[in-house]
Amino acid sequence: MVQSPQRPDDLVSLLQGETELNFEVPDPEDEEIPEIDFNQQVDTAWLVCDRFDLQNDIWRGRILRAVRDREKKGGEGRGRGFLNWLKDREISKSQAYSLIELANSADTLLEEGKLDPAAINNFSKRAFVETAQSPPQVQQLVTDAAQSGDRITRREVKQLSDEWVAMTSDLLPDEIKEKAADRSLPPKHIAPLVKELEKLPETHQKEIQKEAAENPDLDTVKQLTADARNLAKYLDAAAQVQTLNNGTVDLEMALEDALRVGCLNVASDLVKQSAQLEQTVVKLYTTWKRLAGIADRLYVDTGASTPHLRSLISCVERISGPIVEVPLDDT
Repeated sequence: MVQSPQRPDDLVSLLQGETELNFEVPDPEDEEIPEIDFNQQVDTAWLVCDRFDLQNDIWRGRILRAVRDREKKGGEGRGRGFLNWLKDREISKSQAYSLIELANSADTLLEEGKLDPAAINNFSKRAFVETAQSPPQVQQLVTDAAQSGDRITRREVKQLSDEWVAMTSDLLPDEIKEKAADRSLPPKHIAPLVKELEKLPETHQKEIQKEAAENPDLDTVKQLTADARNLAKYLDAAAQVQTLNNGTVDLEMALEDALRVGCLNVASDLVKQSAQLEQTVVKLYTTWKRLAGIADRLYVDTGASTPHLRSLISCVERISGPIVEVPLDDT
């Protein structure tokens, strides 16, 4: 096993004695195996593969990191040696840096004492990556669960993350936090509200927080989450639409109208589509200018001896001239 010079002893004890996959896949045609036993054997085999996948990728990330760092220290050609090393092994650059990030995450969790090496076996690969990318408080909750023997998948990471957000976010009124604490409001519905509130200016956050405090129930939380999402889309798109900057429209008052009559979703879609249309027009104009320039250059570089090229230029004039003509259907 190749080891990273930064952490020569990490995970050695974990990997010793587990150098190959060793399990039997149950025979799908064996009718004597009860369904519950068949599913249990399949699940066990799957978890073994998942564990080895995670361990192998951590070590591959460490190997890649060592090669990259060696190239940084003494290599020449601005990293070309590392890229050539990847090319020889048919590894993409994005895949390599993803593995290096995984290795860095593993080392961080181990160095900070948050995770015992043996507990890595309790993680699925994707759950481990998400844990490493979570806030420190969530990392602690997840690693504590792993070290107590719990199987950690993405579902467990999300559940613990949602619970932490629901109990601690400053964007939630106390009434919502109390409901989360006594489990009368599921954290999985509260966390999306926090995520959408984070996108909004403080003035708009307060109105939603006030409504949540007055009606701390599930239906209200779901509706406020949708409202916050649409409001964020509206504000983000409105800032991009130059057509709306002519001073004849009050965007805040238009927003209040939409909220009052319950059509914020449609209003946000209107502004979003306007932004996309403006961007399309800008792209159309720059492409049209480029096309006209290329046609002019080709015309100058050719003459009467190239009638077919001249014919090509003439045809293209339908979309490169002052008036652009494009058929929109068969007629």
